[in-house]
Amino acid sequence: MKPTTPTTTISSHLVVRPEWLAKRREEVLEPDLPIVDPHHHLIDRPESGTYLLPDLLADIASGHNVVATVYLEWLSMYRASGPEDMRPVGEIEFANGVAAMCASGSYGKPRVCAGIVGHADLMLGARVAKVLEAMIVAGGGRFRGIRYIASSDPDQAQWGATAVRPEGLLLDKRVREGFAQLAPLGLSFDAWVYHPQLGDVVDLARAFPGTPIVLNHVGGPIGLGRYTGKRDAVFTDWSARIRELAACPNVHVKLGGLGMKMFGFDVHEGELPPGSEQLAAAWRPYVETCISAFGPRRAMFESNFPVDKGSYGYGVYWNACKRLAQGASAPEKADLFHGTASRFYRLGI
Repeated sequence: MKPTTPTTTISSHLVVRPEWLAKRREEVLEPDLPIVDPHHHLIDRPESGTYLLPDLLADIASGHNVVATVYLEWLSMYRASGPEDMRPVGEIEFANGVAAMCASGSYGKPRVCAGIVGHADLMLGARVAKVLEAMIVAGGGRFRGIRYIASSDPDQAQWGATAVRPEGLLLDKRVREGFAQLAPLGLSFDAWVYHPQLGDVVDLARAFPGTPIVLNHVGGPIGLGRYTGKRDAVFTDWSARIRELAACPNVHVKLGGLGMKMFGFDVHEGELPPGSEQLAAAWRPYVETCISAFGPRRAMFESNFPVDKGSYGYGVYWNACKRLAQGASAPEKADLFHGTASRFYRLGI
């Protein structure tokens, strides 16, 4: 029987250790606060482990009031046949099937995969429109846009990343031609880059002011490779780029992903998993900088599970977010935890 708990992750991600995570339990803070988790994956690949609906629901059952989620592409569940360009449509079909299961009410209250973000090859240029149109149909009203990962760095092998992407990918003429197909179809774009590439996202946002863009994982300030031991210098560079990007009104930001290896935090090395106070203290400069630059109406907390599960548990993560938002007003908290995500992904919550 295939295990339902992930035991391994791809090499760029930390290994999930259920026995270690079980050593930390916390009382849920503000248990009634509605949460839309706008960034999680569902995984079933030999090299990546398994994290499917039962696993996500088990994490959600930690006690926080998660009312809906948004599925983010994992470059998987593709169609096994048919035109190569159209095979990623299979991932939308998969996620929509999970969403339909949850919409039945048979799996509890959370509307899992209420929004779906897939992958389409923007190097197809204008021809990607046909792929996007097929995804809209396959999504059954839940498909919201795509992510086209551009993160790449000369030192990325030091955190296990193996996909080599061209420098300036988001500036490529064909990619821009493909990107231009999103807005006419009412679709958004999830941007995942490392902090040295944030200028490319600024250029993209300025070139396409009518296309909603959300920056993943606080813009990826690297903490390993040639940036090891240079956290203050990286923070100075990153924060300046964040403020520049926030000046583009079509751009939002996701507050999370900091449990990934490339950020250089060492919370996964402790005998005990980190508590929410420890996480909030480590993340505060990044989260507060983003909220200050973008404002709560353009910022949203995200779990990035199960990728971040190698560093901490789901319940502890949301407690850390609530600690980070302690000084916010009730309307600001509503935006950070569900309102911004619902508006950006058009969830109607």
